[in-house]
Amino acid sequence: MPPLVKIRSERDQMSAIERRIADFILDNAHLLRDYSSQQLASALGVSQSSVVKFSQKLGFRGYPDLKFSIGQALARNGGDAPAAPPQSDDAYARLEEGLRRSKAAAEEETRLINPRERIEAIVGMVDGADKVFVCGLGDDGLFAREFAMRLSLLGVLVVHHADPILMMANLSAARPGDVLLLLSEFGQLAPLPQLSRQFQACEGKVVSITRHTSNPLRAHADAALVVSAHDPAPHVAQLLYRSSLQYLLDFLFVLLCQANPERHRQLNINLERIQHLLDT
Repeated sequence: MPPLVKIRSERDQMSAIERRIADFILDNAHLLRDYSSQQLASALGVSQSSVVKFSQKLGFRGYPDLKFSIGQALARNGGDAPAAPPQSDDAYARLEEGLRRSKAAAEEETRLINPRERIEAIVGMVDGADKVFVCGLGDDGLFAREFAMRLSLLGVLVVHHADPILMMANLSAARPGDVLLLLSEFGQLAPLPQLSRQFQACEGKVVSITRHTSNPLRAHADAALVVSAHDPAPHVAQLLYRSSLQYLLDFLFVLLCQANPERHRQLNINLERIQHLLDT
């Protein structure tokens, strides 16, 4: 994973000192070659050992290794940071291009932090389940409902609720090997880890989909997909989350279509039925 993407994707899980170092590097990547570890530490008011430990925590041998890796990435193609929007006197054009680039960068980071083996394992779990339970609250509930509908088109038996209490009542139908998909941006809502534990007590598997942060829901899940969406403006960060979450769910759906020919056949049958209803 490119070093700046790795730093951005793990920033929310860092300590306050680590976030200070991360933010400086992300904002000043092109200037990093001029800083030794001691100079960087002095500029940020932290110890030199904090800079070294920060580099090692990211998987580098030390600060020089991190600095070299970032320098190489920048030299190859302008770095793995989003390219700056072209300068323009047209505020409309700047906003449009800036949002487009930010969404593309967030989706790319989300792709990179969800390795293929993890996604394929989750696709296998969902494809092999007798029933798939889907739950999401708030804005996540909108995405959960749409994904539940798409699973139904594939012939998957889906139990969907936007209320975790109602979902808890449906756990009497859970059997070993069933899958529960829980969508929650921050994974902090108390009912969701409880729902997760109860489902696991029925020998089902829980898949969480949250931001790439440390949170109770992700900690209790059997498998986790994560979304990267960072921007200084909170309203833009929320839009990036929604865009990246949609990308991730769309990719899961496409993989499920390809993983099982019978699912794909059932999808075509259901789409023809829906089209027939629309045409009459």
